[in-house]
Amino acid sequence: MVQPYCLVYEMRESHIMKIHYGTALAAVGLVAVHILMRMADGYHESLEFANVLANYQFIPYAGLLEIILILLSIHGFNGLRVILLELHQGRSYEKAVSYGCVAGMVALIAYGSRTIVMANMGMI
Repeated sequence: MVQPYCLVYEMRESHIMKIHYGTALAAVGLVAVHILMRMADGYHESLEFANVLANYQFIPYAGLLEIILILLSIHGFNGLRVILLELHQGRSYEKAVSYGCVAGMVALIAYGSRTIVMANMGMI
């Protein structure tokens, strides 16, 4: 007979992997839009400091960058979590890896959001 904890853990992990796949698909689409927008202006001109700041000050585009930041952070740290869980097993190790990846993801999103907000407000 299968223990109830295993069923709950398997179901939970499958939901996490569905989120992983969903963030990958969404990120591919949004990064493609981001690249196409950079190519429309001329790639070299789009990388000039004044143009980068103008991008951050254009609210819809700053929102797109924020969404890309969140999607890629979730996807990347979940991928790192999966890789680290394959290296070693154990309940306390798995909890530490999961919490560490969530903490890293939150820190990265917070720092990236801070940069986007500062540039949008003209503080940079």
